[in-house]
Amino acid sequence: MFDKKMPEAWRVLRIQSEIVDGIEHLIRIEHAVNIFGSARLPPESPWCRSAEELGERLSRVGLAVITGGGPGIMEAGNKGAFQKGALSVGLNITLPNEQKPNPYQDINLSFRYFFVRKFLFFKHGIAFAIFPGGFGTMDELFEALTLVQTGKSDPFPIVLVGRDYWQGLMDWMEKTMLGTGCIDRSDLSLISIVDTAEEAAAIIIAHYYRHISMQVGT
Repeated sequence: MFDKKMPEAWRVLRIQSEIVDGIEHLIRIEHAVNIFGSARLPPESPWCRSAEELGERLSRVGLAVITGGGPGIMEAGNKGAFQKGALSVGLNITLPNEQKPNPYQDINLSFRYFFVRKFLFFKHGIAFAIFPGGFGTMDELFEALTLVQTGKSDPFPIVLVGRDYWQGLMDWMEKTMLGTGCIDRSDLSLISIVDTAEEAAAIIIAHYYRHISMQVGT
């Protein structure tokens, strides 16, 4: 992703410009939920239908929905949220095989650098809803877990949607990672696993209401 022709100092300025531009475009967002999942799943997939339902449920209570801005699960989440009460946001990434932005976005940004994009996912996110996906989805899942586990982020819901897809990973984490002492039992409790958009929304919205009540209390 780095332009080898660009001097290092100028590359730093381009990174800085992406950060500043992203912050400025997203300044209206107070609270958001990140919906992640595969770009390769077709719209008729049950998981895409579930992501669309979740996007709508979240938007109707005032939560902005942020996705990676592409097709598949991302498009479904944006579609559910689009013009339903809160912002529908897509943070796209420039790739060799260009990912076309989906049409269901109030704000559509494109980034050259993964780490800038990831920073903006976390800046406004108060929960992560993670549908079946590939390497990128796994990266987002474990980044979220690492930040909460290490205390670099306040605790927030990390909800895996689709028990049939995720249970094998959860079993491996418990048997192998926990079994060898690489993680603690409390680390596994950072993850919720559900089957439906309704269940995911209930967890996230309950956290949202607690979050805003604490803000009012302070």
